[in-house]
Amino acid sequence: MKIAIVGCGNMGMAFAKSFLQYDLVKKDNLLLIEKSADRATTLRDENTGVVVETISPHVGDYDVVILSVKPQDFNAIGEALRAVVQPQQVVLSIMAGIPIARIQDALDHRLVIRAMPNTPAMLGMGITGFSAAKELSFAQLLKIDNLINATGRSVFLEDESMLDAVTALSGSGPAYFYYIVKSMVEAGKQMGFEESMATLLVKQTMLGAFHLINNADKSLDDLIKAVASKGGTTEAALHEFEGGHLSQTLQTGILAAERRAKELSKG
Repeated sequence: MKIAIVGCGNMGMAFAKSFLQYDLVKKDNLLLIEKSADRATTLRDENTGVVVETISPHVGDYDVVILSVKPQDFNAIGEALRAVVQPQQVVLSIMAGIPIARIQDALDHRLVIRAMPNTPAMLGMGITGFSAAKELSFAQLLKIDNLINATGRSVFLEDESMLDAVTALSGSGPAYFYYIVKSMVEAGKQMGFEESMATLLVKQTMLGAFHLINNADKSLDDLIKAVASKGGTTEAALHEFEGGHLSQTLQTGILAAERRAKELSKG
């Protein structure tokens, strides 16, 4: 397989390195298109693939073209790609907020898949929701699914509009956990811990809790009850969370993220 990646920031390179790690593409068949000369030099030094700074007709030789630029930069590259993309190529967009129809129109190309990964993809632990134009075959969908799974796990959504919810829930989701962890660390500091010790306690607690969620044969409510004994310390904390409407605030924030994703999708 031959893959071209347009835009080589964190997410584009997370995909590139995962493809190489699982031997889904050879370095000589991985084209990295990076407009920043300094960044291109860095990529050449890293020897991750074939690095160029402009979109050329050579892009038409690749099986899959991945669009990993910032959404606001899409108009600038769209015209150049339109001139070189070939009918048989699959275009995979991991740009936030730009719908399939807009990409199809801009490139005059039908075989478009839109995906929403999240930053843990950089460690091969991401979750990516994706939707596809109706013109793609089942075999083409499987090919892209295999590529995405190199960065973690994937979920196919027939209804493209649900990608706005994916953006709000898992795309933005890591930041929500970081926010909670930061708040817990701050509480630890207020109780007298050095930041490093508070961070260690919270990070290991979060890691252990994740594994219990994944492996314990209990619901989330049951897991909470297993920690929160009657009249104990956990119950005191949960009572404060409920009084401050923490659960509702989190849900309201995630729904706000979905609304913003929908606004961005409309351009």
